[in-house]
Amino acid sequence: MNGLQLFTTIRCDPKLLKAADQGFSDIGWNQTPSPFYMLDLHRDRMLKAAIHWRWDTAVRTLEGREGIKTLEHFLRTNVTDADGTPYQAKVLIGQEGVLSLVKKPTGPANLNNLFPSSLPAPSGQAARDSPAVGTAPERNFEFEILVDKHTTPKSQFTHFKTTHRPMYEEARHRAGILNLTDKKEVLLVNSEDGSIMEGSITTPHFWRNGRWVTPPIPREFDMARGSGGNYGTSRRWALERNIVVEEVVYANSLADGEECWISNALKGRRAAAFSNYL
Repeated sequence: MNGLQLFTTIRCDPKLLKAADQGFSDIGWNQTPSPFYMLDLHRDRMLKAAIHWRWDTAVRTLEGREGIKTLEHFLRTNVTDADGTPYQAKVLIGQEGVLSLVKKPTGPANLNNLFPSSLPAPSGQAARDSPAVGTAPERNFEFEILVDKHTTPKSQFTHFKTTHRPMYEEARHRAGILNLTDKKEVLLVNSEDGSIMEGSITTPHFWRNGRWVTPPIPREFDMARGSGGNYGTSRRWALERNIVVEEVVYANSLADGEECWISNALKGRRAAAFSNYL
């Protein structure tokens, strides 16, 4: 596909430099510390996509220790944090292996929501296991979650994050989500079995059988396996720390008012509640 680019959106926040000093542990890349949230996982997601499309020049830009150093240097050179302002940096790479950037200031994010040790159970519910001792995210239910009335076929463009995004744009349009500042998210539904794939810009977490679950997605692209959603960075971070586990969740199992969590690599985890179907 002509003009196709891979991309990932990274939170660049001087406040992240203080995370380890404030007692946050098991926070991966940011334990170093670094102002770039989960930078290694962002690199990994782009590298996997470049390998999938056999973009050898892009692979050479991103692979190995030098690939992470290249990405880190690119951000340090192009994203200013001298005034303490957090930025979102949309990093793109094409087949030729050249990095480019779209940046803009972004709002604050609580470190507890970026680095939770667990997610609290919904109101009135008890967890199957005792919650991990440590940091719990703020829970303010700012977001309303809708379910798309159309279904979406899974493909390489739903597994990998690319600039080819009509399926997400159309779902947001149907949901009446006009811009990224709207406090709404829409969930895409798999056209094969009616299961939830993912959100248009977030990964959803659902409460099932006393624990938080997220739709299954194979680490390697496989049309025969998984829900068809994106193997995102915040999702991988939570799975590797057993904050969530994988489980199929069908759209017709969701209830109006049901509490959930949504996550992405810009704001971390945010509490939300379902509204009626569109």
